[in-house]
Amino acid sequence: MAFDDEIPLRRIDHVRFFVGNARQSAYFYRNAFGFDVVAYAGLETRVRHEAGYVLRQGDITFVLASPLKGEHPEAKRLITHGDGVQSIALEVDNVRAAYDAALRRGATGVTSPTALVDEYGTYEFAEIQIYGDTTHTFVDRSRYEGVFAPGYKPIDPERYDPRTFRPVGLKAIDHIVANVDDGKMGDWVDFYNKVLGFSLLVSFDDKDISTEYSALMSKVVADGPGRIKFPINEPAKGRRKSQIEEFLDYYGGPGVQHIAMSTDDIIASVRAMIANDVSFLKVPRTYYDLVSERVGPIDEDIEDLANLGILIDRDEEGYLLQIFTKPVEDRPTLFFEIIQRHGAQSFGKGNFKALFEAIEREQELRGTL
Repeated sequence: MAFDDEIPLRRIDHVRFFVGNARQSAYFYRNAFGFDVVAYAGLETRVRHEAGYVLRQGDITFVLASPLKGEHPEAKRLITHGDGVQSIALEVDNVRAAYDAALRRGATGVTSPTALVDEYGTYEFAEIQIYGDTTHTFVDRSRYEGVFAPGYKPIDPERYDPRTFRPVGLKAIDHIVANVDDGKMGDWVDFYNKVLGFSLLVSFDDKDISTEYSALMSKVVADGPGRIKFPINEPAKGRRKSQIEEFLDYYGGPGVQHIAMSTDDIIASVRAMIANDVSFLKVPRTYYDLVSERVGPIDEDIEDLANLGILIDRDEEGYLLQIFTKPVEDRPTLFFEIIQRHGAQSFGKGNFKALFEAIEREQELRGTL
């Protein structure tokens, strides 16, 4: 019996980032990406080991956490990785059942089922290990009515004035992409199939994703209903260092490469983010010369898309629009994708070459190609 039949995974509950300065990171994601800061945990809420901020936009929840002292058990992550994704939390009906089933199927436990209780109810969670030192956290908040979890309180409006909150139209997490070591992609596809009951949605080899200098391979796994999608990348042999190798080098191992967030109006979202100083990768203007011939008619004006650098692709079910930020850290690691789907369920295969050439231009500027 597949895991998602036995214990349904409802959705991605939140993504937890471990960062050097959560307060400053919250300011960045609020003012650049349009997230609302809704909750805080720290010394003022009697949490002594770390500070945390909960940010929301649409159905997306990010948690930004920082150690308050050097002896925090995860403080070493900052030296190894810099800022990055620590855990992808999955909402389940029963944390104990999910955790026990995952361990029976070969997962390694990190945090056994734990119940946190305050005046708003009971919040339950447990963690299993995935690639590198990233985890999946199983979460059940069905008996909890607080703002996020025990220890978190609604944000003080004096810290983040709700009147200055300006969302950019991001709706949900579309998919989360992992980079893993050479030769390990198949192992992690097997892990998701065996442990979480995911199936292989699509795969790409080095013929699909390559340029003159570098290549990678990718496989996409998804839960049964297709609500949760995780592409997994590994490097392939090329003449120079691929973007995957660059990530593994600077992140210090496998981890989350990028998070794709959906919008219903990518033109408006990208314009708002550019006004907020978000930097996006750009493709040559010549990309748009033949794009209409390749993808057929679309609702949006090609000139608007070209001016913003938004890419277009089509599959059997429709078309999609997508654009990628430059890395949001000083290290060339984590970045974000903004995506709008008009029926298409694919991942922009027709854009791979243009996208990866744009990434290589950035690598060349960094001297890491």
